[in-house]
Amino acid sequence: MPTNKYWSDIVSELDPYVPGEQPKLSNLVKLNTNENPYGPSPKVLDAISASLGDELRLYPDPNADLLKQAIARFYSLNTNQVFVGNGSDEVLAHIFQALLKHKQPILFPDITYSFYPVYCGLYQVPFELVPLAEDLTLCTADYKKANGGIIFPNPNAPTGQLLPLADIESLLQDNQGSVVVVDEAYIDFGGESAIALVDRYPNLLVTQTLSKSRSLAGLRVGFAVGQSSLIEALERVKNSFNSYPLDQLAIAGGVAAFEDEAYFKQVCQAVIDSRGQLVSELSALGFQVLPSAANFLFVSHPQCDAAELLAGLREQGIIVRHFKQHRIDQYLRITIGLPEQNRRLLDVLAGLLGCL
Repeated sequence: MPTNKYWSDIVSELDPYVPGEQPKLSNLVKLNTNENPYGPSPKVLDAISASLGDELRLYPDPNADLLKQAIARFYSLNTNQVFVGNGSDEVLAHIFQALLKHKQPILFPDITYSFYPVYCGLYQVPFELVPLAEDLTLCTADYKKANGGIIFPNPNAPTGQLLPLADIESLLQDNQGSVVVVDEAYIDFGGESAIALVDRYPNLLVTQTLSKSRSLAGLRVGFAVGQSSLIEALERVKNSFNSYPLDQLAIAGGVAAFEDEAYFKQVCQAVIDSRGQLVSELSALGFQVLPSAANFLFVSHPQCDAAELLAGLREQGIIVRHFKQHRIDQYLRITIGLPEQNRRLLDVLAGLLGCL
């Protein structure tokens, strides 16, 4: 790739993360970036509106104490067990610097969130890929080896498959000398959070985001939960990088999102119900659908090339995600949309399959 004489040496070596496409087209059925099809709680919008005033001339609370308190109340934690940041990606970036940069390589699955190797390149963290099983599930026994830390999403991305809490506990017990980071971006759509284990395991750190289940991808709020010694390490890195990662609107909106538990549960259940219906109808069309506890499905069709299906859907105004990576290049990742969006997807797929 081209380089510039003014660049730092590391820049030319980076292989940056490529986010999902955000096209600016009208009448598009956008099912490619796992955004929640339902809007945020009306209480969130009210809280943000109430924060639009003269106080925006002031810096926000650098500790975001009100948000930490809201998260701590929701999960029955102490506030010193909570860290917040500008989206879970920033939280993860601080984790790689503060807790995962050691001489031994960290471990994560070969098929997982593609930002992990990007962070390793940026922060020069050695890593080792641990292959998923043939059915694309994570086997905890494969992580019984020397390591500088372990990180994986649960449910995994892009597969959507869930690792039971008992398996996570076994992983923690087998790796007491290193940090285990459980990235729970999608946990609210059908899994049991590992936050329940935090008080028992000093090597456990759990990250979550408000982008998915709380419909706030545009606000950029993420957080981590762990014992206070791990949180202190993150705070030290954060305050050496940016003391004000969350603005006043994000703090206000985040607090309101956690306080409106009824809306949160309602939206999650709506997505779960739509997911079940979509699994049934995709299976009827001949698709093989991996078990999902997320707000997306990972699917393949034995008679159809994934890239061709992707192109056919796009021609009809529907975009989904296709990964060209080895082992999964015949899968499509499909975000759960509104019922009418899911119906449109199914109708177009049926038409495409009928043309074979």
